[in-house]
Amino acid sequence: MAAAILGLALFPTPSYAMHLSEGILPLPWAALWFAIAVAMVAWGLRAIRVWREQNPQAMTMVAMVGAAVFVISCMPIPIPWIGTCAHPCGTGLGALLIGPGPTVVVASIALALQALFLAHGGLTTLGANIVSMGVVGAYSAYFVFRLLRGAKIPVFYAAFAAGMLADWATYTATSLQLAAALHGDGSFWAMTAAIMAAFVPTQLPLGIAEGIATAVAYRFVLARRPELLGLQSDLEWMGAPSS
Repeated sequence: MAAAILGLALFPTPSYAMHLSEGILPLPWAALWFAIAVAMVAWGLRAIRVWREQNPQAMTMVAMVGAAVFVISCMPIPIPWIGTCAHPCGTGLGALLIGPGPTVVVASIALALQALFLAHGGLTTLGANIVSMGVVGAYSAYFVFRLLRGAKIPVFYAAFAAGMLADWATYTATSLQLAAALHGDGSFWAMTAAIMAAFVPTQLPLGIAEGIATAVAYRFVLARRPELLGLQSDLEWMGAPSS
C-alpha cells in the first residue's frame, strides 16, 4: 500500500474526485452513516482478531487484500455530467478471499488514505463511503457467492456474479445515500433513479469487467494456493472464523 501511494505521488495524473466528496452530505446523514460504519469496522476488527488467533497467516492475507483494494479503487473513470467518477471497488474479491468483515476494515483504511492523500472522498463522508463500498460491496458479494455455491453453481460463475453484483450494489447504495440526503421536497425515488441512470453508462460495463477480474483472480488463487482460501473457508456470515 505504501508503494502504491508513493507511485501515485511520483507519477501524478489529472485528479478526478471519486466517492462522496467532502461536504456533500448534511451533517445528520453524515453522522448516521459514520455511526453505522464504526459499528461494522469494529465487527470486522473482531473477525480479524479471532482469525489471527486461529492462524498467523491471516494477517498476511489481510494485508495483501488491503493493498489490492486500495489500488483497484484508485482507478477513476470520470462522469462529467454528475461531477464525479466511477471506479472498480475490489471489495467483492476481498470478501471472497478474506471474508466480508475483514474486507470492511481494509476498505475503511483504503478510503481514509484516499481521502487524506488523494482528495478522493472526504472525512465527513468517510462513513457513507465505507458503508457503500465496504459494507454493501463486501457483504453482497459474500452472500451471492455462498448462495450460488450452495446451488452448485461452478466456482468461476459464482465468483463472477459476486464481483459484478458487489460493484453494482455499491453504486446502488451510493445513489440511495445521495437521494436520501438531497431530494428535499422532490421525490426520493425519482432522484435515486436519476442518479443511478447517470452511473449506468460507465458502471454497467465496469461491473461486468470487475466480475470477470474477480472470477479470474479467485480461480487463480484456488488453483495455485488453495491453502490461502482454506484459511477462511469456514467463515460464518458475519465474517468471523467459526471456532
